[in-house]
Amino acid sequence: MASKPRTVEEIFKDFRARRNAIIRALTHDVDEFYGLCDPGKDNLCLYGHPNGAWEVALPSEEVPPELPEPALGINFARDDLSRKDWLSLVAVHSDSWLLAVAFYLGTRLNHNERKRLFGLINALSTVFQVATGNKPIKEKLTMDSGSKSDVSIDGAMMKGEPIKIFCGSCGGKYTGDELWIGCDICEWWYHGRCVMINPAKADTLKRYKCPACSLRRSRSKTEDNEMGISDSDEPCFMADKITR
Repeated sequence: MASKPRTVEEIFKDFRARRNAIIRALTHDVDEFYGLCDPGKDNLCLYGHPNGAWEVALPSEEVPPELPEPALGINFARDDLSRKDWLSLVAVHSDSWLLAVAFYLGTRLNHNERKRLFGLINALSTVFQVATGNKPIKEKLTMDSGSKSDVSIDGAMMKGEPIKIFCGSCGGKYTGDELWIGCDICEWWYHGRCVMINPAKADTLKRYKCPACSLRRSRSKTEDNEMGISDSDEPCFMADKITR
């Protein structure tokens, strides 16, 4: 049996694969998913697996289960609600399950690692936002000195509120008075100073790959291909650089 994800990187990769699978079930494969959720069957759950596949199946018979279980009996409400409302309900419960699994796997993480994990997860749109089309339009993140304009990360508007993003290198919380840059591969955010990027260099970059991804990209690409996961499977935003 493969070992469970332990590090922040491993847990986030597991989260994204499961999330991508569920999003695929609720969008691209929605007709197939809808057909499998027959209200006449026993309690069914929607699972997203770390290999990027989704499955409608009975809950685990193991007590307690190896991992937190998804919402039970999603099929029973299928014909009692409109298709749109039912899919929205499944999406909301799926978001809750994905978070439960991620933080169950991360139970041994320390304080800064938990902050980093949540920052990574929070930079992605929720399953609900993607599945229902409620994901706001992404705006370029530009932090001008003294600017009071709205700022968005992954399209989530922050009107005068602090942006809850943490540096993937030092764990420091986002502030608007420093240069920050987002990796287009892992979607982690970094202080420019932590990854040796200054404003002049940031302005020349169309895409940015952090040092960690530069080292592990070739290895992880091979692994992702074996699992059937590709960058194109990710329907959500890829981080833009923040400039002062």
